[in-house]
Amino acid sequence: MEVKKSDWKLYRAKIDGWQENYMARLCREYISLLQGEMAPSERFWTLEARIKEDRRRPGVYIELNKGNMIFDLVRLIQEEVITPDDLSEFSEELQESVKLFLDRFSNYPD
Repeated sequence: MEVKKSDWKLYRAKIDGWQENYMARLCREYISLLQGEMAPSERFWTLEARIKEDRRRPGVYIELNKGNMIFDLVRLIQEEVITPDDLSEFSEELQESVKLFLDRFSNYPD
């Protein structure tokens, strides 16, 4: 499916906010982890591993590429960075394409 120019423009306008919200959630989770009952060294190394893993998630880092936009939106939904409702301003065609991929991917085992 060819991505409409209006969808691409809207995506570029929204991605920063989506990522900021996601990273704010991660920061709250990190604070909770640091305030936990584990030994300080265990908290430190757990946080370090967590950040290393999280920095690769699309909610933290994503390369903007029009050709991958639909797949990126699917991944953003799968990783709970956004919800399908966050796509309500996008074209019906884009929303249907994302839904189709989500439905197909959900049928595969992890």
